[in-house]
Order: sequence, then C-alpha cells, then structure tokens
Amino acid sequence: MIPTETLKLTKMIYKVFDCHIVHFPVIHNRAGNITPVQNNLEVPFDIKRVYYLYDVPGGGERGGHAHKNLQQLVIAASGSFDITIDDGVNKKTVALNRPYMGLYIKPGIWRDISNFSSGAICLVLASEKYNEDDYIRNYAAYKAYVQDGR
Repeated sequence: MIPTETLKLTKMIYKVFDCHIVHFPVIHNRAGNITPVQNNLEVPFDIKRVYYLYDVPGGGERGGHAHKNLQQLVIAASGSFDITIDDGVNKKTVALNRPYMGLYIKPGIWRDISNFSSGAICLVLASEKYNEDDYIRNYAAYKAYVQDGR
C-alpha cells in the first residue's frame, strides 16, 4: 500500500475536442414543443445549480473565465450567441441558437460568450454550487494552470 503522503493528485486536462453539442429530445405538439432535461440522461452530470444570463445588450459579451472542477451545459433558451472555448492550445467557436441543443463544457476549459442577439437568454446547468475558488478569471493565470497540468 502506498503511504498517503506520497500520493500525488493529478488534475484532468481536457481539450476543446472533449466538449460537444448535446441534443435534447423535442416533444412536438400543435400547442408548442417541450424539451425535457434530466440529470444523468440528457445531462452528463448531476445538476446542482441553474442560472441564466439575460438582458445582455445585443452584440454583448460575457464569460472570460475557466473552472477548475465545474462542468456546464450551456443552452440558448432564447435567441442566439457564440461560445468560444479554449484549452490553452486550441480554440473552437460554437454558435448556439436552438433551445433543444446545448454545449457541454468540461472542467479546465476557458470560455468567452459573445455575439448575443437582442433578447437572448443563456441558460446554464452546472455540476456544482457556486464556489469562487473554482474560477480562473485571468487568462495568463489560466495558461499557467493548464501548462502546469501537462
């Protein structure tokens, strides 16, 4: 058995290619559609927090941070916006504009949300409760964080 003091914890370093679009089921009805979103079915984690961004001016920007442990599923509940995800080496921009599609973002990925349409609502399903210590809000500190993990 390895003594506890000699164990080194390693963080998972994900790439933008580990993030992907999730398609939710759509139940069609002439009175309007409904889309169910359930823990560990459509969402690949237990949802512990839900929040949404709204009243962002048209063309506005949000984000500009990464999370050490938090997983997120980001949905354009109304309107549209772009999310640029960045792993410190690769970048990918994803346009979200359908309420039955979301972008699954793994921990350790930098995100910038931009190009909000007027009246857009960005719905975020999160795997953890709010914890300021989980945030990396400075890009240079983020680059050092991912470089340290490689």
